[in-house]
Amino acid sequence: MKLIRRSFVLLVLALLTTLTVIACGSGGSGETVKVGSKDFTEQFILGEMYALVLENSGIKVERKLNLGGTPVAQAGLESGQIDLYPEYTGTGLLTVLKQPANSDQKQVFDTVAKAYKEKYNLVWLEPAPMNNTQALAMSQEDAAKYGIKTISDMVKKANQLTIASTAEFQEREDGLPGLKKVYGNFEFKKLIPLDPGLRYQALKNGEADVVEAFGTDGEISALKLVVLEDDKKLFPPYQVAPVVRQEVLDKNPGIRDTLNTLSPKLTDATMQRLNYEVSGKQREPAEVAKEFLTQEGLLKS
Repeated sequence: MKLIRRSFVLLVLALLTTLTVIACGSGGSGETVKVGSKDFTEQFILGEMYALVLENSGIKVERKLNLGGTPVAQAGLESGQIDLYPEYTGTGLLTVLKQPANSDQKQVFDTVAKAYKEKYNLVWLEPAPMNNTQALAMSQEDAAKYGIKTISDMVKKANQLTIASTAEFQEREDGLPGLKKVYGNFEFKKLIPLDPGLRYQALKNGEADVVEAFGTDGEISALKLVVLEDDKKLFPPYQVAPVVRQEVLDKNPGIRDTLNTLSPKLTDATMQRLNYEVSGKQREPAEVAKEFLTQEGLLKS
C-alpha cells in the first residue's frame, strides 16, 4: 500500500512539474492581457500586431483598440483598464510628462523610461527604429520650383506658400509656435486647417504647397513627397514602443521577449507601406498586421 501511495505521489509531482514547464514556456500566467491602442490608422495596426504575436506565444489577449487620444490611453494604463499599448517617445516626453522638447533619441527614451517607472510603475520595452515625428512635406515639383530642401529654406519662402495642417498644429509646442520660436518669426501666405485625413488631398489638388506630415504616413512614399529636413532640430523623436504595466510584466515575463522581437522590424519604410495599405487601399488593419507578421515569420502561416 505504501508503495502504491508513493508511486501516486511521484506521478502527481511529475504531472505538476510538466504543467509548470509548459506554463513557463509560454511566458504567460493564464490571465488575459488587455492590449489597447489610440484612435488612428498606425495605432490600429500596431495594436493588432501586439495582440497577434502575444496570442501566438500562448498568451490570452483581449483587444481594447481605438480608445481615443493619449490622455485616454494613459489613464487606461494607470487604472488597469488596459495592460499595454503602443506609445511614442516624443508623446511621452511632451504630452504625458510635460517636459521640454529634446531631439536626441537615446536621451528622450531614457528620460521617459525612467520617469514612467518612477511615477507610474510602467515599463517601456525596446523602441522600434521607426520615427513617426512631426514633419513638413511638399511635392517634388513644388520643392524643386521653390528650391526648398530644409525647413529653413521653407521659412524664407513662407509668404509665398499655403500650408494645410490640423488645427492642433497651430497650438502644439512642436507645431507652428515651435517653428516660429526655433526658426524665427514668419507667416505663411495662407494656412488651411483640415481634418488629418484631408491634408494630403489638399496637396494633391494643388490647394496647398506644404502639408503637416508625420514620418510614417503612408502618403509620403505613395505620393513620393519630399520631407523637409528639420535642420534646426525642432521636432523630438517619436519612436514607438510597447508601454506595459509592471504588474502585468511580472506575471507574464514572456511579453518582453515577444514584443522586443517585433520592434526591430518596424522601420519608417515598413510603417509607411503598412499605413497606406489601410489609409490608401482601405484594407482592414487586422488583415494587414497578420499578413506582415506571417511574411516576417512571427506568426504561423
